[in-house]
Amino acid sequence: MYRKSAAAVAAAMLVAGAAGAQVSTPATPRVGSPVISSPVGPPDEAPLTETQTLVPRDGPLPAMLSLEQALDEAEARSPTIIAAQARVEAAEARIRQAGYRVNPDLSIEIENFLGTGELSGLRQTEATVSLNQRLDLGGRRRARIAVAGATLASERLRLAIARADLAQSVRQQFARAVSARERLRIAQENEANAREVARVAGVLVAEGRDPPLRAVRARSAAAQASAELEAARAEEVSARGTLASLFGVVEPPAGVVGELLAPPPQSVDPRLSLEIRLAEAERARAESEVTAQLAQGRLDPAVGLGVRHVRETGDFALVGGISLPLQVFDRNQGNIAAARAEVRSAEATLANASASVAARARNAAIAVEAAEARVEALEGAGVPEAAEALRLAQLSYREGRASLLELLDAQNASRTAQLALVDARLSLANAIAELGRVAAQ
Repeated sequence: MYRKSAAAVAAAMLVAGAAGAQVSTPATPRVGSPVISSPVGPPDEAPLTETQTLVPRDGPLPAMLSLEQALDEAEARSPTIIAAQARVEAAEARIRQAGYRVNPDLSIEIENFLGTGELSGLRQTEATVSLNQRLDLGGRRRARIAVAGATLASERLRLAIARADLAQSVRQQFARAVSARERLRIAQENEANAREVARVAGVLVAEGRDPPLRAVRARSAAAQASAELEAARAEEVSARGTLASLFGVVEPPAGVVGELLAPPPQSVDPRLSLEIRLAEAERARAESEVTAQLAQGRLDPAVGLGVRHVRETGDFALVGGISLPLQVFDRNQGNIAAARAEVRSAEATLANASASVAARARNAAIAVEAAEARVEALEGAGVPEAAEALRLAQLSYREGRASLLELLDAQNASRTAQLALVDARLSLANAIAELGRVAAQ
């Protein structure tokens, strides 16, 4: 089935793992719906096109839900995606805020009024109106923009991770819903077979060909099959309800359509995984924070220019000034040290993410290959041979050449083989979903 593709994926991962884990931070991740992005810059240098606000979809789900529809509905409805999208929008707004320059100060100063003697009243007042502007010689504005841009890159990657996690959850839960549907089908067939066996056993007992104990045993097996059918119905309803909860919807779809399996991704490069890219972005953000804190520790003078009016003579004059903070006690030493420590923490997180993602990808590829082998074995021999044995046992029992116990054993063997195939396909679907999650970029 997919054995060759899984082996190719495993080989590609080994090559990628040997190449190391140095990855550049991407500009814009893409998983699921596109995110509109633009060059990061201050408002007076480059306009920032905001991410489109995601309006959650409402209304009922499609009555019969396919996997493609489930992925689309989850993307359009999930509260998790809405929250992550809002955090991206907040980060974009902070970029705009970081790009604004410091506002100038307007000051009005009146001197020599309400004094004594010649300074009594307002006869010799001097009024000064001045405008003061703090100069950004230390690069604080540029550093703020860099921090905000790095934060936006991280939030966009977190949005991509939220979409990838949601897609994996939808694929796995959809597989569980399909598996529950197949279990219900098997339970319905088993219950129908058990009722038919009980009917035939009753006829044979009535004709004196079988002892009454055989009819009791057949009715017991039919009752057990009926109980298993009710449990399968409940499991199928629960699986559809859990799938709908991923969309933030209470009312589940009437059913799911489509097959359980999907082909695995053709190539997986752990170095390009979302977790490593996020760790890279967080390291870049920490480094930009160091630059910002260093800029906060530099001296930024403020200059002012104003007009003074002397009431006594009616003359006007210009006044100018410069002020400079004296960094006697606070030179931002603590914040600089903290920012540098955050860089070391981000580097350690990146190293841990590189090892974790490589192991996760390798394990997922191995799980896909093992599940494929199990599915192939059951599809090729296990289920067909069990079905043929059941058919022969039913014919033999009707002709009186096989006992009831032999027929019940054949039924149990066939049902067990079918359920094992459903479990194997579910395991394969989960492994493929995990491998696809690692491959998401």
